[in-house]
Amino acid sequence: MNAVREVSLTINAAHLFVYFVPEAPEEAARLGVSEDGPAYFALRAAPMGPVPWQITLAAFYNFSPRSVQTMTGVWDTATPQQWQAARFTAVDRAVRRVGVHLTPDRIAEARSLIDPVVECADYAGKTMAAANASVPLPADPLVALWQQITVLREWRGDAHFTVLGAHDIGPCDCNVLQTATGHFPEAIARATRLWNDEEVAAATTRLAARGWLHPDGTATEAGIAARDQIENETDERCAALWTPIGDANVRRLTSLILPIHDAFTEARTYPFHVDTGAAR
Repeated sequence: MNAVREVSLTINAAHLFVYFVPEAPEEAARLGVSEDGPAYFALRAAPMGPVPWQITLAAFYNFSPRSVQTMTGVWDTATPQQWQAARFTAVDRAVRRVGVHLTPDRIAEARSLIDPVVECADYAGKTMAAANASVPLPADPLVALWQQITVLREWRGDAHFTVLGAHDIGPCDCNVLQTATGHFPEAIARATRLWNDEEVAAATTRLAARGWLHPDGTATEAGIAARDQIENETDERCAALWTPIGDANVRRLTSLILPIHDAFTEARTYPFHVDTGAAR
């Protein structure tokens, strides 16, 4: 399970830059969308096709309806295929700008490990992972590797939402618990998920009734333990995902893709610390 946690954290860390680099909004602006919210939803939801915002809301889980509704009209501005191409262009530009140092041999080795995982994965109930797995890989080897990483990042996210639902933790509640336990900056959560003060207060009350938060919104020991249990259960659901390559190769894959995160961290891409576990 340690290997599963490490590779999950590193997969997330290697994928995450796309939401913080300037190249993504620049490419969105070229398609006629200059607002961050609609651009984010269009770029990330593009693999699902021209779905209405309600389906994106369901697939993304932890955003408020008012935040996702801002994407209305993005498919009229450009097709999902154009949005996906723009995302790949943004990734390509960004990795070149920060100088991600992955040799062709390392990229090929990483693909030899990650491709069987993507191919053998069970996509039942994994909406975002399945959608990304259906996207044709781009020609650039590093961007193609990043897309395979994206499939597995979304796979764990889909599994995580199933665990949240099983524990009756709703979309706003999971945001409040995540910020209260120090795993996501509250300012970013509030600015991007757009839950209002009344909704956050109601979620805080519900979580306090479960003994997970103090009335002032800070986490209790039980709340911290509950959050850890949710992550552990998510790891358990992900364990079978990595069976095709085994623990040793899981750790090898982790070390191979870690330089992607390192390069963007050195470029001061993130306004917060991104955890990679004990991957080093």
